[in-house]
Amino acid sequence: MRKLLLIAFLVVFAVPVMAVDVNAQTVAYNTQTGKYHKQSCRWAKKCTRNCIYIDKKEAVKNGGVPCKVCGG
Repeated sequence: MRKLLLIAFLVVFAVPVMAVDVNAQTVAYNTQTGKYHKQSCRWAKKCTRNCIYIDKKEAVKNGGVPCKVCGG
């Protein structure tokens, strides 16, 4: 019975975690300027109005360009 519970637990919780993209990088994307920043960038920290946090691939797909300070 314990083995069955352990297997059920692993299927529910461990398998979805393995499917996460480890190379995904979340960036601050400014919807007005089209620039994206690393989260540690000083400009990302100052961006409050038009910034959304999305995956870097999505920012590039939306026509975003990297920040000149942090390189996105």
